[in-house]
Amino acid sequence: MSKTPDSGKAEDDRPSTVEQYLVKDPERFALNLARMIEQAGKAASAWAEPREKGEVRDHVAEPVVDMVKTFSKLSEYWLSDPQRALEAQTRLFSGYMTVWANSIQRLSDGGKDTDDAVKPEPGDKRFQDPEWGRNAFFDFLKQAYLVTSRWANELVEHADGLDEHTRHKAGFYVKQVSNAISPSNFILTNPELFRETIASNGENLVRGMKMLAEDIAAGKGDLKLRQADYSSFEIG
Repeated sequence: MSKTPDSGKAEDDRPSTVEQYLVKDPERFALNLARMIEQAGKAASAWAEPREKGEVRDHVAEPVVDMVKTFSKLSEYWLSDPQRALEAQTRLFSGYMTVWANSIQRLSDGGKDTDDAVKPEPGDKRFQDPEWGRNAFFDFLKQAYLVTSRWANELVEHADGLDEHTRHKAGFYVKQVSNAISPSNFILTNPELFRETIASNGENLVRGMKMLAEDIAAGKGDLKLRQADYSSFEIG
């Protein structure tokens, strides 16, 4: 059977449908959620047991304290001048209003694409799935997140009162926090993960949590990421 020309493009242009986000087998989905919770308990036990025995000690407090101190210096610069603080808040609010206006216009036009308030940086692969653009909900999440993260980065760039060392640390911490809260990291706000979860009735969640528990156990309380999945290989 011959392939249809530009099949990838046709798929990208295909309108978003609600059906792909609806659970087809609620009973099986609920069972897999229960299995996922069971595996999460095993992961928690694998993490907690070495700490209860004193075999593992965490050293998280120092980096967190440094991050809080760095953000405090950044906040002090912007909040020390009411006019400066107002301008920063106005820029963020203006970005949100643009995103909101675009979303309203898109809904009123029957779902037609509108110009984004802000676009991902070239090479940013987090938002490559077509649903980030053609689905109004995911498009709104994407733009709101990008507006917020760009605004936070600009706070660091334009904080003239910071020394270079503090500015560098602030930029690093802002990037880490921004990456951590990206909607692409969460199942319900990532269209690709959401679709996979629905299509597999949650079996992907069970596999992922099982692998997490195994990796923590292999790391004796710390996360030891595997380089490959050896479960499908047999000796001989």
